[in-house]
Amino acid sequence: MKLTTKGRYAVNAMLDLALHNDKAPINLTDISARQDISLTYLEQLFSKLRKKGLVESIRGPGGGYRLALDADEITIMRVMYAVDEPIDVTRCGGQQNCMGDVRCLTHDLWLGLNRHIAEYLNGISLGEMVRMNNVKQVADRQDAIMLKDVTHMAATPSDATH
Repeated sequence: MKLTTKGRYAVNAMLDLALHNDKAPINLTDISARQDISLTYLEQLFSKLRKKGLVESIRGPGGGYRLALDADEITIMRVMYAVDEPIDVTRCGGQQNCMGDVRCLTHDLWLGLNRHIAEYLNGISLGEMVRMNNVKQVADRQDAIMLKDVTHMAATPSDATH
C-alpha cells in the first residue's frame, strides 16, 4: 500500500488538534512546529478538512482551529477521505486492468486487503488514539520541547538590543 504524506500529515495534524482540543483554538503554526509539517501544506490540508466538516476555524486574535465534531466521532478513515487519500493496494487502482486490459491473478487478494485496511481505519477514532498511553507520552514530549523553545527564545536577547 502506498500511503502518501498527505494522509500521514492529515492524521498527525488532526490527532495533534484532538490532543489540544480542550484548550483555546489551536493555530496551525503550533501544529506545524510540533509535527514538523510545512505551514503551507497544513493550510492546504485544513482547507479540505474544514470543507468536509471535520474542523472549524475561529478568526481573529486568539483564533485557530478546533475539531468540529467530538474526537470519538472522527475516524482515521474519515480524515483520510477528507484529504482525498485513497486506500488502495491494487496495482490497477481497482480498475481490473492490472495486466493490460484484464485483471491479474491476485486482484481479489488485494481488494480483500483494501477492505481490511478500511475496516481497521474506520474502527479507530481520534478519541481512542488520544487515550492511548504511548500517544500521550509523545504529545507530552512534543509540548515540552515546544515550551522549552518558546522559553529559550524569550530569554535570549534579540539582536536589536545590541
